[in-house]
Amino acid sequence: MSTNLGKSFRLGSVMTSQFIVYADGGSRGNPGPAGYGAVVVDSTTGEVLKEIAESIGEATNNVAEYRGLIAGLNAAHQFDARARIEVRMDSKLVVEQMSGRWQIKHPDMRALAKEAREIHDLSLVTFNWIPRESNSHADRLANEALDAAEQGQAWQGSVNVDVAQPINKLSGRMTSTDKTTTLILVRHGETALTPERRFSGSGGSDPELSAHGRWQAANVARVLQHREVDVIISSPMKRARETAGFISEQCKVDVEVIDEFTELNFGEWEGQSFAEVKESDPERLNKWLSSHSLPTPGGESHDQLTARVLPAMKLVVEKYFGKTVVIVCHVTPIKQMVREVLGAPMESIHRFDLHPCGISVLNFWEDGFGVVRAVNDTAHLVKHDD
Repeated sequence: MSTNLGKSFRLGSVMTSQFIVYADGGSRGNPGPAGYGAVVVDSTTGEVLKEIAESIGEATNNVAEYRGLIAGLNAAHQFDARARIEVRMDSKLVVEQMSGRWQIKHPDMRALAKEAREIHDLSLVTFNWIPRESNSHADRLANEALDAAEQGQAWQGSVNVDVAQPINKLSGRMTSTDKTTTLILVRHGETALTPERRFSGSGGSDPELSAHGRWQAANVARVLQHREVDVIISSPMKRARETAGFISEQCKVDVEVIDEFTELNFGEWEGQSFAEVKESDPERLNKWLSSHSLPTPGGESHDQLTARVLPAMKLVVEKYFGKTVVIVCHVTPIKQMVREVLGAPMESIHRFDLHPCGISVLNFWEDGFGVVRAVNDTAHLVKHDD
């Protein structure tokens, strides 16, 4: 039975900081004397961590708005380079352009938008429009900077908190007896396409396990029968469901299918080998490998996959808190879950591989903090593969 965990639900950070950045800018004349204000707020406590304001000379409203955004993102990034950031602005133009929904035609705006995009991992940033009255703090700061400039002075901030030192959230947890949720992430067994390193995602032929893949699945099931498995979840794809079936038989636990854990859709590249795509479409392949926002031709981007996988992971952790949950799925979803817990940049997914029926293990405490216990454990497969 397929369970929809809500694709629109955005995962809050389960292991990194969460900030709200309010930003505003204005020009008295448009163009005219301009300035900006930005505020960084801890979204958990509501504490104001940083205020920034500056007069920037003569500029337009839009330039001032972008400068406020850049200042706010820079400040939040300095607090935590892996933080999840929600940007709130009353500039519809900036919000829509930074979200990629509106084109940026003016070259000055393109340069400012590029600068803003390069500050923080955009997969960790969301942009939301708010009414002007909800942005009064940043608006006040921008006006204070302009007023100070009219007096020939620089703005003097009232709040300027030093960058907080990182907190070791792991301290004491590894030896504690606190209840945790354990996620055992299992990549499915081999199919006929796996040895040839062919793209095989959710937009392809959905192949079944090969004979060797069934052997792998049987072996991982024998290992997991010694764990107290409470829940088994599978991607809807055939190879994952077959692998989960082996585990279900050994652990005597039914399988729940959750659509969000399906593999990336590789679009036009489905069924082709990496070498074939490199030969036929090298420019697109290189761009895709260096971008997390670019989808495969007719397929899906890493950002799009992350937006469905991470909320599903969070909801599984919450729903089955204190239990041991096996999730049988695919390379890309597992990499994204491991990456998220490590707090690693998106580029890290290209720096480790996952063997068919390899086991990775994550632990989560009640406050959402997670640790990686194992990555790609294949000890149960060594004898046959040698």
